[in-house]
Amino acid sequence: MRPVIYAATSVLLIFTQGLGMNFVPVNLPQLAGAFGATTTEMNWFVAAYMAPFASMTLILIKVRTQFGLRRFAEPSIVVFVVASLLHLIPHNIYSGMAVRFLAGMVGPAISSLGFLYMLEAFPPALKRTWGFSMALTCSLSMPMVARLISPPLLDIGGWQALYAMDVGLALLALAAIYRLPLTTIQRAKVLHWKDAITFPLIAIGFGLLAVVFTMGRQPDYWWLESPWLGWCAAAALVAIGAAAVIEVHRDTPLVNVRWLLSGEMLRFALVALVFRIVLSEQTTGAAGLFQSIGLLNEQSRGLYLVILAGMAAGGLVSGAILKPERIRRIHMLSLLCICAGACMDGQATSLTRPENMYMSQALIAFGSVLFLPSVMTAGIAAALKRGPTYITSYIVVFLFTQNLGGLMGSSFLNTFVTIREKFHSSLLVERIVMADPLVAGRVSQLSAAYGRVLTDGVLLKAEGLALLSQQTTREAYILAYNDVFLAISVIAGAALAVLLLRSAYIQLKMKFFLPTNKTGEPVSC
Repeated sequence: MRPVIYAATSVLLIFTQGLGMNFVPVNLPQLAGAFGATTTEMNWFVAAYMAPFASMTLILIKVRTQFGLRRFAEPSIVVFVVASLLHLIPHNIYSGMAVRFLAGMVGPAISSLGFLYMLEAFPPALKRTWGFSMALTCSLSMPMVARLISPPLLDIGGWQALYAMDVGLALLALAAIYRLPLTTIQRAKVLHWKDAITFPLIAIGFGLLAVVFTMGRQPDYWWLESPWLGWCAAAALVAIGAAAVIEVHRDTPLVNVRWLLSGEMLRFALVALVFRIVLSEQTTGAAGLFQSIGLLNEQSRGLYLVILAGMAAGGLVSGAILKPERIRRIHMLSLLCICAGACMDGQATSLTRPENMYMSQALIAFGSVLFLPSVMTAGIAAALKRGPTYITSYIVVFLFTQNLGGLMGSSFLNTFVTIREKFHSSLLVERIVMADPLVAGRVSQLSAAYGRVLTDGVLLKAEGLALLSQQTTREAYILAYNDVFLAISVIAGAALAVLLLRSAYIQLKMKFFLPTNKTGEPVSC
């Protein structure tokens, strides 16, 4: 019974933090009206949350180790409850941004507690298989859960209803943490006064990058149109570079820069980053396509349920098959699922509806959940081989590839969609000339709806042209999203080919260049 209770507590904590984090980005158009802001201005809520969230886990690990789990868990959930309550107060974007920044600071503490409670539910032999798989499955499913439950909550009370639910979950989590303590870990003095110099530099660097990746894709700013984006990116690089210089000369560094720049960790970071970018297909690509068609979250409920089922299947399969020697093959299977699913999505039209993407999105969901536990297992194993102090260095890479990598992937896809939409719009518009009988007939057909209220022929024709322009823009966006899906399929296919070639290279090297024993097997095996 105890494992079930701890697993349920883990799910509660992950839901509490995950819903609080995702309620805003999945409901930007609806919340913009509540705050009297534009969608671009509402994206500042996302940037304000992600700026501290991108790096806080790094210092929280040391705080937890030095002061103990109990002293870490109880104040963390109390501050989170306060932050959740403050969400009920804001009535303008400025106070809302301040509250979201505070929530982003305490969010990593709750997500890490949810992870630890899930590990507590499993025996030591299953922590890195079933424990990792179940915790990460719950975490990855949060955007879809937020999309599912948001529409009825918004109907009840808008922003306040969303975060009233989050307050309720936070209070339940508060009771659970005080009632169910985690197993005590060995405490050690790991904090150093130089951490007070290094961590703010890393936090500033990661935070500024989070702002750049979130706001750079917005039409009101755009990458090369707003000088402040360039200054933020430059300041981020300077801050991260200064932190690296300090860490290189420390005897007990917060981040082991030399190890992070080794070939092993650079390959790990590249693989994790590529995966994180292609996984943005589901949260950005498919959702953006249906939004451009005019479908909202409530019209895509069936699709989100299918995605959640695919994620659950991926988590169960991952827990059952995850072993260190199978990690490369798991990555290959994950890439194959994502490649196939994205390729299937690349045939969308204006008549495509959520039910037409059930199979493809289920494949992508299955592949995404299959990947992340294996990459975390491989990274932690590589860190522990060198000693417990390397865990914080690994966390830097993991945070960069997952948190900032997620923002980077979303920014890349949205930027690609915008560029390709302009390209397709130019091709479609240049063929729309009134001398073409088909175009004239379509304008007449579209303007007929206004025939009873407009008697002026010029105005009637103008309304028909406006409707035709809207249809042209919609078709251009659909073509742009098809390009995105096919690009993701190509990236996933290329990554799969690289993994296959590397696997073949390793096999050939072991067979022909390593010494063998009497049975003919390589000694290293």
